[in-house]
Amino acid sequence: MFLERLSNKGIKERRRKFCIPMAKHHLMRTIYGSRSLLSSFLSSQSKTRPSTQVQNRSKPVCLSVADFHTEVQKEDIVIVGGGIAGLATAASLHRSGIKSLVLEQADSLRTSGAALGLMKNAWKALDAVGVGDLLRSQFFDIDKIVIKTEKGKELRSLGFKDEDKSHEMRAVDRKVLLQTLADQLPSNTIQFSSKLSKIGKAETTGETLLELVNGTQLSAKVVIGCDGIRSPVAKWMGFREPKYAGHCAIRGLTFYPNGQPHEPKINYFYGRGTRAGYVPISPTKVYWFIVYNSIFPGPRVTDPCQLKKQSLDLVKNWPSDLLDLIDSTSEDTIILSPLQDRWLWPVISPPASRDGIVLTGDAWHPMTPNLGQGGCCALEDAVVLSKKLSAVIKYGKGSIEEALKSYEKERWRRVFRLSIHSNFVGKFLQSENEAICSFRNNVVLPKLLKPRALSGHTDFDF
Repeated sequence: MFLERLSNKGIKERRRKFCIPMAKHHLMRTIYGSRSLLSSFLSSQSKTRPSTQVQNRSKPVCLSVADFHTEVQKEDIVIVGGGIAGLATAASLHRSGIKSLVLEQADSLRTSGAALGLMKNAWKALDAVGVGDLLRSQFFDIDKIVIKTEKGKELRSLGFKDEDKSHEMRAVDRKVLLQTLADQLPSNTIQFSSKLSKIGKAETTGETLLELVNGTQLSAKVVIGCDGIRSPVAKWMGFREPKYAGHCAIRGLTFYPNGQPHEPKINYFYGRGTRAGYVPISPTKVYWFIVYNSIFPGPRVTDPCQLKKQSLDLVKNWPSDLLDLIDSTSEDTIILSPLQDRWLWPVISPPASRDGIVLTGDAWHPMTPNLGQGGCCALEDAVVLSKKLSAVIKYGKGSIEEALKSYEKERWRRVFRLSIHSNFVGKFLQSENEAICSFRNNVVLPKLLKPRALSGHTDFDF
């Protein structure tokens, strides 16, 4: 009955209609558990297309199976990108007994990014992936935030759990997070030095064809784009480039081999057009950041010594604890990033899933860090998507295309709202207008700000 239901099910697409071949694989009647069964199941849902398409900014260019002159590597699920979204998705799928291949363009796990704050919703996702407690044991639980002016005057001190006992916030070392996720995967799951060059669709099977810069060619039944803010997969899907938000961030991670001296709390400093902060993440590490206004992102600065000097110049005459922290930072941990986002307007924005290809994390919804939700939402995406796919592959509930569309529908409203909210918060906090800064420092922060305003958006259940 399940095969009959699959073979009669139509797949809806925005531009064309395709027919599903009658499913021919009797292994679907057996118990799920082997790679061959997964291949058989996914094959039964491939589509026949009258033509083939490949990437070209917003319009795909043609590529057919005939263009593949060497042996094609066959895969069921390919994840493009070995960052937080990619590794979390692979780990979540693996936890459900589903194999995937992760293509990472670097020659090793990414080490840039210093640290990132993960709130309650992210920890629920990490628990679902099975690594929550492994990470909790290494990083402080942060319950307090102290907000000051650039001169050091305290404006407000808040306890997150004063209004929400379930609140959880920890800042984690990005390298540790990536390695912990990677450690959950079987060997050879991550294929390094695998930069994507071309994307296409097979004429007869509807599978996605991938060609790497090194010449490797793959055919996949499901492709998950987790390849970050400059995602080639998102470009192929028709998404525009993310928009610059008008400010940049410098981040660093200070290491104290004999123990760091700071209390585990968030320390925030507000100036006009510039804000900064730091948070101890472990007994030996302190993460810090500076956000400053800039009309243009400017040329990419890669000299770490120049970045450190720029950081100290931006906050000179600010409180000494911040300056000492930056001064003690090893230059190789300091990075500069222009802050960008993409608003997923209904109707106007392309779909996040199409023909067995789907986007997650920054590849789909890059957002500014003003709410601390970029990495958190990527982890949410990973768990929601893996559950949708697992329901189809393991339990036969619907089709792959329906699962991807269901994921997109469930996630869109949340990430759209958070992207806009985060952008507006950033514009307010980064204001250079004297009257707005006075209102912020004398009314909003000391009198109106409530703990739930800082954590209400972290309420999320799977």
